[in-house]
Amino acid sequence: MALFFRGLFSILVIFSVVVVVLFVDFAYKTFSVRQRDIATDAIVVLAGGRGRVEEGVRLFRDRQGKYLFLIGVDPLVRKRELFRDRQGEDLSERVFLEKASRNTLENALYGREIIDRKDIRSIRLITSRYHMKRATLIFRNTLPRDIAIYPHPVDSINLKQAWWRDKGSFRLLFSEFYKYCLFRFFFLFASGELRPPAGP
Repeated sequence: MALFFRGLFSILVIFSVVVVVLFVDFAYKTFSVRQRDIATDAIVVLAGGRGRVEEGVRLFRDRQGKYLFLIGVDPLVRKRELFRDRQGEDLSERVFLEKASRNTLENALYGREIIDRKDIRSIRLITSRYHMKRATLIFRNTLPRDIAIYPHPVDSINLKQAWWRDKGSFRLLFSEFYKYCLFRFFFLFASGELRPPAGP
């Protein structure tokens, strides 16, 4: 019996060490993602976090994307509350709102329906930094393989750079790490489950 518990303890220690290493790596890569100065066919904003829509609108006005897709918008919000043409502009007809999705997976699935309507070969994906790795993972496994995805993280006060010193930041990062691992595990065994069938 003692041998059994020693073996179980060893397994738990090894498992804990692996989780810690993976979590630290996740945190490092979360902060390592950098915004890239590159124009894409579309700017895709996952609405809901502070600063995301504003950043998407700014980039769109700077002609960094042909289209602006605002995904996961509150059903009560109208387009003109988020985007209005300025004098001399004619951009609003290329701004599209998606209001049905309520989580990241639905963001990707409903967002894909909008993306499919246009000739999109590259997107700039905008969301909060802490949410970036999970969102990118899901979109990469949901959109067609030939669509390039460029992550564009938005920093927020919810996540501190010194996350290990802040309980709120630690909890937020670990929650994202947990959700990321679940989706990573799912896509490991069902990599093509959510991807649309290839054309003829």
